Amino acid sequence: MPATGRGCGGQARHKRQRRRDAPRLPGAWCGFACGAMSGINAGRTFAVIISGHPAPVPETHVEKRYTWVKRPPFGRKFPATLAALACVAMAAPAPPAHANASVGHLATGGLVLSRTEAIEMASEDLFISMKEIRVTYRFFNRTDADVTTLVAFPLPDIRVPSQEDNFVIPEPDATQNFLAFDAEVDGKRIALQVEQRAEVLGVDQTVLLRSLNLPVSPYDAKLPGLLARLSEPARKQLRENGLIDDSNLTSGLPVEFRIRPLWTTRTTYYWTQTFPARKDITVALRYKPSVGGAAQSYIGEDYMSSESRRAYEQRYCIGESLVSTVRRARLRDKGRKLFFAEEWIEYILSTGANWAGPIGTFTLTVDKGSTGNLVSLCMDDMRKVGPTLYRAEKKDFRPRRNLDVLFLVPRRLP
Repeated sequence: MPATGRGCGGQARHKRQRRRDAPRLPGAWCGFACGAMSGINAGRTFAVIISGHPAPVPETHVEKRYTWVKRPPFGRKFPATLAALACVAMAAPAPPAHANASVGHLATGGLVLSRTEAIEMASEDLFISMKEIRVTYRFFNRTDADVTTLVAFPLPDIRVPSQEDNFVIPEPDATQNFLAFDAEVDGKRIALQVEQRAEVLGVDQTVLLRSLNLPVSPYDAKLPGLLARLSEPARKQLRENGLIDDSNLTSGLPVEFRIRPLWTTRTTYYWTQTFPARKDITVALRYKPSVGGAAQSYIGEDYMSSESRRAYEQRYCIGESLVSTVRRARLRDKGRKLFFAEEWIEYILSTGANWAGPIGTFTLTVDKGSTGNLVSLCMDDMRKVGPTLYRAEKKDFRPRRNLDVLFLVPRRLP
C-alpha cells in the first residue's frame, strides 16, 4: 500500500447530519479516526490532524482532553505531548479533514548519516507511544578501517501557525530542544551540538535576525517584546525580507499579536561518530512525540463520509473489525455519553537510509497506553505481546512508507 504523506490541518468542510442519539461533545471538535482493535490488524499507519465538528465544546472540556502548556507568545495554545529514524523531518499534510478547529502534529524522522557503504544497520528497535518514542540502532562497520562520519538528528521545522495550520510542540519553552531529545552511544550520554537557522522561502535569514538581536526560534518568550521595540527602519527591513507581518501594529491588540513572525526555524542536533572497524556500536535515542488528534472521532458513525473512510483505510489500515468494535462499545453505552477521541503520531520511516543494505532486524513495538484504547497502523504481522503492547519483527527490512499510528481513546461526557 503506497504511503500517503498527509499533514497539518485540512480545510475541506463536509456537511454531516449528527445522529440524534449520538453523544454531543461539549466543544467544536471532531476529526479523523484510526484505531487498532484487540488483536491489531495486519498493516497500519498513522498521521495527525484535528477537525471541527458542529457539536459545541467549551475550552474547559478541551483542557481536560489535553494537557495544555502555557500560551505561546503568539496566541495559540498547544497540547503538551514524537519519532526517530528516517531523514529530514517535515510537517506532513493529512487526510481530508472537516476543519474548523484542528490540532496537527509534527512528523519526525531519525538519524541521518553521511552516505556510506561501510556501515550496516544490523538492527533497529523502535518503540512508539503517546508519551515517548525510543529507538535503538545497532550499526556495524563491515570494513577493516575505522570510519568517522557526521551523524545528525533533524528536528521538525517549526513556525508560528495560523488558524488553519497549527501543530503540537511538546516543549514550547525549550527553544532549541523542543522535543526533549536525548541520545546515547554504547550506553553513554553524548554531548550534542546544535545548528539552528531561520528561513523564508528557502533563503537563510539567520544573520539578519541576529544582527537585530532577535532570537531564531519564533517561540522564544522574549520575541514579542523585542519585535515591538524595533525601530521602523528595522521593521521595514524584516518586512521587505518576508520575515514579519506587522499589519496589526497599531490595532490596539496585545503586544504578542501585533507583529507576527513568518520565518521557518530549522533545528538539527548532530555529532561526529567513529565506527570502529569490524565492530558494532549501539545508538539510543528518545524524545517526546508531537501528538495531534481529534476530540471526537467519526469512525463508526453514520455521518462519516465515504471519502474520509477511504482516507483512514489507506492511511491507518482500519477495517471492519475496528469499526465494529467502536460501534459495539457505543451500543453498550446506554447513557449515550461514550465517544472516542483520536491521537495521531507520524514517524518518517521511508527516507534517510544512508547505510549499506537493508535493516538486518527491524522491531516495532506500539504501546496503546491503556487496555481500553484502540490502535491502528499499516504494518504487517503485528501481534499482541502484552495488555497494551503490539509488536512486529522484520528481517532484511526496507521501509516503503512512513509509519502513521492512530490511537482511539474512549471518553465520557460529564
